[in-house]
Amino acid sequence: MIVADKEKQVDKEFPSLLIQRERSRENKMRTWFTNAKPYLLLLAVQFGSAGMFIFAMDAMRKGMSHYVFTVYRNLIAFLTLSPFAFFLERKVRPKMTVGIFSEITALAFFEIILDQCFALLGMKFTSASFLSAVMNSAPSVTFVMAVILKLEHMKMEEATCKAKVIGTIVSFGGTLLMALYKGPALSVMGSSTTQPQNVNNPTGNHWIIGTAFLLIGCAGFSAFYILQVITLRKYPAEMSLATWVCFVGALQSSIVAFFAEHHHPHAWSIGWDTRFFAPAYAGIVSSGVQYYIQGVVIKSMGPVIVTAFNPLRMIIITTLACIVLSEKLYLGSIIGAVVVVLGLYLVVWGKSKECQQRIMPPSPANDIPPEDQRQLPVTAPRNDSNDNNA
Repeated sequence: MIVADKEKQVDKEFPSLLIQRERSRENKMRTWFTNAKPYLLLLAVQFGSAGMFIFAMDAMRKGMSHYVFTVYRNLIAFLTLSPFAFFLERKVRPKMTVGIFSEITALAFFEIILDQCFALLGMKFTSASFLSAVMNSAPSVTFVMAVILKLEHMKMEEATCKAKVIGTIVSFGGTLLMALYKGPALSVMGSSTTQPQNVNNPTGNHWIIGTAFLLIGCAGFSAFYILQVITLRKYPAEMSLATWVCFVGALQSSIVAFFAEHHHPHAWSIGWDTRFFAPAYAGIVSSGVQYYIQGVVIKSMGPVIVTAFNPLRMIIITTLACIVLSEKLYLGSIIGAVVVVLGLYLVVWGKSKECQQRIMPPSPANDIPPEDQRQLPVTAPRNDSNDNNA
């Protein structure tokens, strides 16, 4: 109480100190928010993506084709993003070239065809929670691909690099634990010990096929983030790039859906339920907003940190699937989730420390005041010819 009273008295007598103190607090809050902003955005992305898988699973249970779902999703994303990209990035958007458009076509193929189509197909054969478990191998695949392409530097003598490597291995180990060890089924509110008849059991006849489809989707997922880093260097307009990917992906997926559902023209019809809400939500949130946010974070922090947050989506999907879709929850899933989160923490810690080291002054010379820097002697290059003539 005495200290507080003294501080109030000082603030009254010296208002400038109060202003400096408030500015110091504001600067600290601003610095904290700036450093935490990428992680908060990635956390929001995982919640939005988890909701998409829950809505998509419910829509497919009601008979919606996952091929048609992918077409509508990317078409809605294109229509949502295009006005913002056109007006907000018209001054910074570079000219489109054949090389950039070919990379956009490859990005759409990796993300829309390989990732979205095969991931939804694998989820249809297994379950939403099993999809989230298998897709957690994406950080490991992305990290290896980033190291091969020299997008991530390996300096094993540094603690940050060791943390990223160990964290990646731990996360992958937690994923394997979830996929291979089920354990006893647990009773959670909203879940049931018996699966609904229209839900496939991951241990059934289609388990191997579904897992293969999910692994293909995982490979496309990782390749998309790696190529996105390279493309953003040539086309540094995140929202415009996301718009182009959605547009080209909608064209590619419509061709696939036409051949896959040509015997079922009614598959293109939608109802006023999750068959309409799911692709709309996925197009606006999961494709539109998510692509833009991930592009911004990837541009500043690289692709590994983005995929490292996917284990959080696994936990969210597993929880919602038990409550909303009445899927089973097993002890192995809980143990594996804890292991994955530990690995995720190591990766995030290593990446954050690495970013802090990059923004630190490279040498003590940066701390010299400008007046002293102007007084530093300038050494002129030696002219050997003049010395010889002398």
